[in-house]
Amino acid sequence: MAMAATHFLSYPPRSFHDEAPDGLKSREILIFFIPGNPGLIDYYNPFLSTLRGLLDDIVSLRHSRFQIYGQDLSGFRDDDHEPFTTHRKPYDLQYQIQHTLKALARLRIESGPRRGLPYDEVLLIGHSVGAYIALELFHRLLQDQCSAPHLNLASGILLFPTIHRISSSPSGWKLDLLRRTPVLGDNAYRIAQTFLHLCPRGALHWIVRRVMGFPAHGAEVTTRWLKSRDGVWQALHMGMDEMEVIGEDRWDEELWEIGHDAEAHDKAVPKFFFFFGNHDHWVASHYRDEFIQKRRTKVDRTRLIVDEGDIPHAFCIRHSETVAEKVSTWISQIYGAN
Repeated sequence: MAMAATHFLSYPPRSFHDEAPDGLKSREILIFFIPGNPGLIDYYNPFLSTLRGLLDDIVSLRHSRFQIYGQDLSGFRDDDHEPFTTHRKPYDLQYQIQHTLKALARLRIESGPRRGLPYDEVLLIGHSVGAYIALELFHRLLQDQCSAPHLNLASGILLFPTIHRISSSPSGWKLDLLRRTPVLGDNAYRIAQTFLHLCPRGALHWIVRRVMGFPAHGAEVTTRWLKSRDGVWQALHMGMDEMEVIGEDRWDEELWEIGHDAEAHDKAVPKFFFFFGNHDHWVASHYRDEFIQKRRTKVDRTRLIVDEGDIPHAFCIRHSETVAEKVSTWISQIYGAN
């Protein structure tokens, strides 16, 4: 059975201008978005489409052309893989990192006289575990430039990042307990699938839409995922792997190494924006605060922001426009004309 290509969303620049208004050459910048778990890019359509419109309207960014691209993580759609079995299990976090790197390395400028050439710069945006994947890509490419020598990872925006001791968070503790429970952990997906199979699609959609209060787009994506053959198994399998892999704080040291590796390869040190939730059930607040305290001295390359409101971890359900406005501001700070 032929497998479908990984589902993606793409938002090209509004129009092509080889030269900016003042005669300078336009920079070609790829904004590559990495979703969280469940890794379905359709959740982020309102966020990415809003961001597209906002970037088009920022005057200080007229020197740059932004191509926005995001795609599913593997295994969340039934048509992108062979059916999972006890011998062919869902994909783990390491597989998702490699899969994302291969997809990123394939992308080229889509239009204009430089069509087919590599982008001048790449901005990675990751949400939740997508932030962990983004940081891994930075580190791996700077350690091994030969794997994708044409990729210039210049900046990263990490939204509600789960990069440190995720199993110590309120929700992570529960999932990790499930993972460590004999018999139950290995069979949790079967229990979930049995219940979901018994619930008609229309009834499930009604529950998600009316009881849980999801907007139309979120309810449709969620219902399709819950009624898929393998999507829930993939989410649980990968989530339990995250509990094991995303442990001790290594990112303070890793971020330093990213900077050192960039300097060693005569590259500009990447700029990072971290946006943490005020009350994030997937991030332990005391470890978040500890991470921020360690990075405070590097404000020239790293911005560490804690939400002053109550934007939830799953911002893509109801708060896409608010977060898109914040992200567009940070992009203008990175790439805006001086």
